[in-house]
Amino acid sequence: MPVNKRNPMPRARLSILCSIALACALAGCGKTPDSPSESNEATLSGPDAKPGMAASDGKLILPIIAGRPGAVYFTVRNDGAEPVTLAGVHVSGVGRAEMHQTNGGSMAKVDSLPIDPGASMVFAPGGLHVMAFDVSPDLKPGGAAELTLTFSDGDKLSMPLHVEKMGGEDAGQGMDHDNMPGMHH
Repeated sequence: MPVNKRNPMPRARLSILCSIALACALAGCGKTPDSPSESNEATLSGPDAKPGMAASDGKLILPIIAGRPGAVYFTVRNDGAEPVTLAGVHVSGVGRAEMHQTNGGSMAKVDSLPIDPGASMVFAPGGLHVMAFDVSPDLKPGGAAELTLTFSDGDKLSMPLHVEKMGGEDAGQGMDHDNMPGMHH
């Protein structure tokens, strides 16, 4: 369920609702959808969401080796009439999260991301993604975390992330962090 700074929901209630929504979504199908759908978006858009914005298909891929970064994948869509700019990301249970773009075998940090009306941005292996640094050992496969997107106007949109181990379907594909400039944090 989305949360924004104008109408915050107590974290305990949000955590319970996110866990229930994630469990329901996972029970409904064995595969993460390739694009946003009514079934996986229903818990992510509502009166508390940034107007016109929807997010779906969130997952956090844990690193194979403790101390290495994990990755976060999701889709964010602007159904509003105005362009927006995604200015930051936060992941619960992670020390630091940064947007990155893989292009031609190299990776670079992305400080902000404009999203035009009607456009979707897909964060997926081998392209846009979120690097998750200092991942808590408390995050385990099958668990849940929360992703909060912050826009340039200060509005926020939160969504649940399903926690998965690396090596699952499409996990980390095309991402050799050790051989990419700027990835030795």
